[in-house]
Amino acid sequence: MRLTVIGLGKLGAPMAAVMAHQGHTVVGVDLDPARVDAVNHGRAPVREPGLEEMIRNHRARLTATTSYAEAFAATEITFIMVPTPSEAAGGFSLRHVLAAAQAIGPALGRQPDFHLVVLSSTVMPGATAGELLPALEAASGKRCGRDFGLCYNPEFVALGSVIHDLLNPDMVLIGESDERSGDLLAHLYRGLCESHPRISRMNFVNAELAKLSVNTYLTTKISYANMLAEVCEKLPGADVEVVTSAIGCDTRIGGKYLQAALGYGGPCFPRDNLAFAALARGCGVEATLAEATHQVNRRQAPRVSELILSHLPENGTAAILGLSYKPDTGVSEESQGLAVAQQLLARGVRVMVYDPAAIPDARPHLVGHVVFAQSVEQCLREADVVAVTTPWAEFESISPALLKRSGRRAVLLDCWRVLPRQEFGLVADYVTLGLGPQGAEGAGQT
Repeated sequence: MRLTVIGLGKLGAPMAAVMAHQGHTVVGVDLDPARVDAVNHGRAPVREPGLEEMIRNHRARLTATTSYAEAFAATEITFIMVPTPSEAAGGFSLRHVLAAAQAIGPALGRQPDFHLVVLSSTVMPGATAGELLPALEAASGKRCGRDFGLCYNPEFVALGSVIHDLLNPDMVLIGESDERSGDLLAHLYRGLCESHPRISRMNFVNAELAKLSVNTYLTTKISYANMLAEVCEKLPGADVEVVTSAIGCDTRIGGKYLQAALGYGGPCFPRDNLAFAALARGCGVEATLAEATHQVNRRQAPRVSELILSHLPENGTAAILGLSYKPDTGVSEESQGLAVAQQLLARGVRVMVYDPAAIPDARPHLVGHVVFAQSVEQCLREADVVAVTTPWAEFESISPALLKRSGRRAVLLDCWRVLPRQEFGLVADYVTLGLGPQGAEGAGQT
């Protein structure tokens, strides 16, 4: 097929590359000439594992332009993957989506054949039918369902694994204006996905609500595990990892996202949870669960900061290993590690920070006595308390010898349990989350 992808950002660029990888001819559209130039020269316009190689390998089928008309005229399906920024009340702004609709409307009006427009950006329930559809009809002079089709098709992906997630989704969600449009998009995905996922087709509002509901449920599950960790820390002999491993075996619960550690972050989970709460309130429904989930998540960074302070000697140095909100991405938005560093700096603590990718993104948000370390080894050698706040694979190879001191023992706060307690407990005080007082057996450890 011939496809257009509007928006070559963190999700749009991988989507365009994956479509080309699977044999489709793709034209990417972006108003940023730098992103367009990058794609046309075989480079990734954004950081994402595997993206640059995929773009480079499929340059014959993947091009980019700043012209909507140029891209739209030669294609059969157009994906809109532009940002939908959060508003003060918690919902999502459609200004970029509606701007895209205005831009493609005239080209849509000139199309002699049926053309499918697919909205993949996350929106509030009611937005596709209530705002995007009439905007496309007004701008094109055509009728949706007769002259062109419209689908809402959000992706369930995470930065750092976008390409894998696009090729191997658990499900494909399609909100459709009409059966013909749904059939066309379902046909595309059957040839695209390697995991042979279930394709769930429904109306717009159910698809919009399903997208928000998935992320809200996952954030609730994460906060439940973190709340459970706080309880375990008060019970002698309790270990949240043992408990979550057991309850995750129950098929009604499942083990995914049931790991107690630091809270959730990033550009999707926090805002989707708040958007669901705003939606519920707008419908006259108490948003108790979503709001409680948010509150539990908000207290994780402060409690970790206090834990670090409780182990920090006077005028000591704390090291934060991990400023990205998750591994394999340079994005620090709503990062728990970044929040911990900020809170320590606000208290006047000397803080060393290290991250394999997120330093450029996080640097403007760190003010105070901060040291940007050149390596993880520098942090371990110089800091009194070292906290692992993002489970990067690089940190799994840390040598215990780097924490060995001739005087006062260093403290290792392993928030994600990526390092073996038995080995590191020999050279430093090993501290983790969700572990209750261990008695004589755990002397010198928390």
